Amino acid sequence: MIESLNYLPHPALPNEELAGHFTDLAPPLTARQAAIESARCLYCYDAPCSRICPSEIDVASFIRNIHDKNINGAAAGILKQNILGGSCARVCPTEILCEDVCVRNHDAEGQPVKIGLLQRYAVDHMHFAAHPFQRAASTGKTIAIVGAGPAGLSCAHRLAMLGHDVVIFEKEDKAGGLNEYGIAKYKLTDDFAQKEIDFLLGIGGIEIRCRQVLGENLQLRDLHAQYDAVFLGLGLGASRKLGLTGEDAPGLLAAVDYIAALRQADDLAALPVPKRAIVIGAGNTAIDMAVQIQRLGAEEVTLVYRRGFDAMTATHHEQDIAKANQVRMLTWAQPQQVLLDTAGKVVGMRFEKTRMQGTRLAGTGETFDVAADAIFKAIGQSLDTDVLHDPMASLLQREGDKIAVDAGFRTVLPGIYAGGDCVALGQDLTVQAVQHGKLAALAIHSDFFNKVEAA
Repeated sequence: MIESLNYLPHPALPNEELAGHFTDLAPPLTARQAAIESARCLYCYDAPCSRICPSEIDVASFIRNIHDKNINGAAAGILKQNILGGSCARVCPTEILCEDVCVRNHDAEGQPVKIGLLQRYAVDHMHFAAHPFQRAASTGKTIAIVGAGPAGLSCAHRLAMLGHDVVIFEKEDKAGGLNEYGIAKYKLTDDFAQKEIDFLLGIGGIEIRCRQVLGENLQLRDLHAQYDAVFLGLGLGASRKLGLTGEDAPGLLAAVDYIAALRQADDLAALPVPKRAIVIGAGNTAIDMAVQIQRLGAEEVTLVYRRGFDAMTATHHEQDIAKANQVRMLTWAQPQQVLLDTAGKVVGMRFEKTRMQGTRLAGTGETFDVAADAIFKAIGQSLDTDVLHDPMASLLQREGDKIAVDAGFRTVLPGIYAGGDCVALGQDLTVQAVQHGKLAALAIHSDFFNKVEAA
């Protein structure tokens, strides 16, 4: 998909210098900093930070362990609840979760404990003589998981702990899902996603098969027949469309496609980079796209959103990152027309100003143009219906553009479960997907034993 930008120039800087633009967004804590920060925690009873954590980590407990220099104990407590605790420490929006409810916000300092950085410190500095999690006795059951993203990996690890064998089918060349392909390069550095997967697989009993695409060389009905249960961790693989003429023109593409290419690039200097770029959207992906294209050398990056700043799904922290990276942010404007040159390539976009009329967003009729050599759309993802082409998959009940599941992540089809971004439960967050996978594994395990007892 990124090939449609190949007519654009390459960055002026060499790869080595560009790589310096994608180092850690938030540098890790030193041992001294971790000691000082952990001492700030009040170790609250019924701590609000733990209550709000989607993966139910006992935050006060792991911070106390850091303070007591029991780093392995801290890491074990984190990973027991969230096996991807290292990546979540880096990408989780702690500013609207645990750190937002920290009681330290209300004292004289007015600053929360740096929970995310402390979690990262614990996981980064753990040293176990053997894998900290052991498998239970074999149950003789084998579960198929479709999708090696956070939900699928979390589900696989918990099932392996419970004594089941797992085969994960992944459509891409690597496992990891969004952690590998969709997160800003400056948030997950140094191939951390793959290192974390290697650690997860260390428990044993999990096999990953890549280049397996549901609806093409993989059919749900076959998995259902061959395995004792199936978990769908499909994510949201399709980018929503603007619905404008010229949307398929060279120079206009989904932000997630460019981010994936950027994360997999061995030579950043070989990437096509526009002089002027427009990013359409209001979420973290839009911010990630805008900041990264600017760091690659774009001279002018404009992020456009149809509503106001307060309605953006990107947190204020993410918005501040964009502003600090000289991203121009325009609000109350919606795309109206893709502007093309005589060769059919993107040269800009026409926007219509918007306003609220009661509870409805409406155009004002006033328009303006923004010049650009490339346009990146980050207006949300939806379930890729191409993966649900076989007869059995078509029977899955839907809620909007997602798969409907019950509280145990069971679909309407017996023996088939689903979780992560592809289901209509919770927020589209990595930490939420991890929790879905864990809870689905527990439901699968419980259902196996309930069937035995019923028999």
